Amino acid sequence: MRTSRIRTAALATVTAALALGLTACGGADADSKAAGSSAQVNSGGDAKGGTDQAAGDGTTAGAQQCRGDEMLLTAEHRFAGQQGDHLLVAASNKGSKPCWVTSYPTVKLGDVDSTALPHSKKDTSGGSKHITLQPGGKVYSAVNLFDYGSKNHTAQSFSLALRGADGHDGPSYSVAIKGDKPQFSWNEADVLNWNAKKPYDF
Repeated sequence: MRTSRIRTAALATVTAALALGLTACGGADADSKAAGSSAQVNSGGDAKGGTDQAAGDGTTAGAQQCRGDEMLLTAEHRFAGQQGDHLLVAASNKGSKPCWVTSYPTVKLGDVDSTALPHSKKDTSGGSKHITLQPGGKVYSAVNLFDYGSKNHTAQSFSLALRGADGHDGPSYSVAIKGDKPQFSWNEADVLNWNAKKPYDF
């Protein structure tokens, strides 16, 4: 009788131990699945975010920000004295490696205007993207000139600085105007974003 009770107690103990073990395994599996599910969501989210970011800036792998001393900067006065009067600005990558520009150049006209020109309110969106220039590649911007015929300023050159992704300016470089009418006048002026195509090229 006593032996039977001992065997029954031992069997109950083993059964309880097995039940606890199965519960623990089930719990571990559930936690593992939950953790795995969470990891997949996070991984997918991070990967997607990284892809979107990489696609959004449009940079070539390994490309650095363009430096002014490795760029050829030129400007041409177009439609002088007419509607659409502007300075077409071109920047060419004269370096041996790809580089990128972003936003719009910081431009100060002549010697009388110490304030950088604002970005044109009529410009297209997308100025925060990077445009990658391969060696020899070229991008364009434009300085829109508004001459109301009185109290205007006149100049034949301006200074230009490349803007970084953080919005800060690099060194300024003097840009002379080429063409038949290098002199330009303005009461107000603004600047367009860099673009792979010439603006106002009708």
